[in-house]
Amino acid sequence: MRTTVEVQNRRRILCVFPHYTPSFGSFHHAYSLMPGVGAFMPPQGLLVIAAYLPEAWDVRFIDENIAPATDDDFQWCDAVFASGMHIQERQVRAIHERGKRYGKVTCIGGSSVSGAPEKYPEFDYLHIGELGDATDRLIRILDADLTPPPEQVRLETTERVALSDFPLPAYDQIPLKTYLLGSLQFSSGCPYRCEFCDIPALYGRQARLKTPEQLLRELDVFISQPSHPAVIYFVDDNFIANRKATKEMLPHLIAWQKKHDYPLQFACEATLNMAKQPDILAMMREAGFFTVFVGIETPELDALKAIAKDHNNAVPMYEALETLNSYGLEVTSGIILGLDSDTDQSEDRLIEFIDRSNVPVLTINILQALPKTPLWDRLAKADRLIDDPKLESNVKFLRPHDKVVASWRRAIAHAYAPENIFARFRAQMDTTYGHRIKTPVRGKLTRANLRRGLFMGWNIVWQIGVKSDYRAVFWRSAWHALKKGQVEAIYNMGFVCHHLIRFTREALRGEHNASFYAAQDVKQKEALAARGEVGRAA
Repeated sequence: MRTTVEVQNRRRILCVFPHYTPSFGSFHHAYSLMPGVGAFMPPQGLLVIAAYLPEAWDVRFIDENIAPATDDDFQWCDAVFASGMHIQERQVRAIHERGKRYGKVTCIGGSSVSGAPEKYPEFDYLHIGELGDATDRLIRILDADLTPPPEQVRLETTERVALSDFPLPAYDQIPLKTYLLGSLQFSSGCPYRCEFCDIPALYGRQARLKTPEQLLRELDVFISQPSHPAVIYFVDDNFIANRKATKEMLPHLIAWQKKHDYPLQFACEATLNMAKQPDILAMMREAGFFTVFVGIETPELDALKAIAKDHNNAVPMYEALETLNSYGLEVTSGIILGLDSDTDQSEDRLIEFIDRSNVPVLTINILQALPKTPLWDRLAKADRLIDDPKLESNVKFLRPHDKVVASWRRAIAHAYAPENIFARFRAQMDTTYGHRIKTPVRGKLTRANLRRGLFMGWNIVWQIGVKSDYRAVFWRSAWHALKKGQVEAIYNMGFVCHHLIRFTREALRGEHNASFYAAQDVKQKEALAARGEVGRAA
């Protein structure tokens, strides 16, 4: 639904989503392999805000991961809305500066400002929290007066709009064909209190839900656009946060897929104890779920207890991974280095886990403390939060900083050495892909999919199979897939490996941060390195 606020004036709102800092998880190096793709995933939050604004208002939506907002965009609008995560802090501020250059009112919402409003002292209006009464108050203020306030105004949501009343995201404002993945939200919140995670503080521990009917309407709108992505990612904080609701929703998703001849594949993120839910896993398989992101964090059991992630121990880790694979789910894993429990042996145990688990994609980050987390509170009390652009994290580790960074470098070098990552994909061909359901071909036989397949196939052959220095291991792995009749695996393996190998090589050259959550300026660090000032911290 839209806002119920009755407005008296016509306003023009420019919604701008900032560019992402490159990371392992953005897959930006793979975009060139696919026709027209320029961004990772549509930003659900700001698209929902755009759809919620009064119908009488004109809304223009810009995702700067596709193309930057222009001077004409800023001249056109009355107010600028921005949103983003902590990693996008600098880009968010740049949006404010451009808005002010044209004398516009600037408003910031989203997870970063909700978690740390002090980061954004320059914005006129801060929208803290989720869609709700703060949103309506902001609409009333802008309807009455577009004059920038004499001092910053903070609007904090106390009454949230129920997820079941959320409007359809403003998909009409964006060309879905420019995204690698689609995005869909069923629930918000997570019952667990992992020490490093800000989700419970921002969105609550009791999952709030959309109705199955809402999801199906969103899917109908999604596939109505030509050349939409073939994969949709459920952006839920934890797909099984409310297991009963997930069980009740999945039959609707299965029925929708069957009705439309399975035009889509699905991915999600969940806790590892989902391996204890065979009924959910069976329905996920039938609904066309192919990938699940799991926060493994560390293979060391005592370390999991220390960070309040001991629910990962509900099932022996390797047994849980094998169970997920047996339902056709390829696991992607989050890993953290720099935990207080880390020792000189932690790196070896991580590398053993990488090789033994055969998880093909691991986002290996150095620990970063986020506001509104138990970790942040604990480190603040111990005077272990630091703000130093020379370092890779805001945490004063118990081990020497240089050792932590060196472990990270060796871990990613091992994980994404071409022979190693292709070997893990070959293992998935043997243990996972054969367990997936066979879906009707006619649901995917669209002109857009055929064009995408031909374009991507040629680029994989040329850029990886001919030009790359790892072409021999690629062809060996592609032949392994062909012998098993898994042609689609060649495409998936090709674009994933292309990105991860290239990104790793850049990271090892010092071109990227060691954490997706760290917003340090790489150019600043390069200047410090030239003066010999990087890494001199215990």
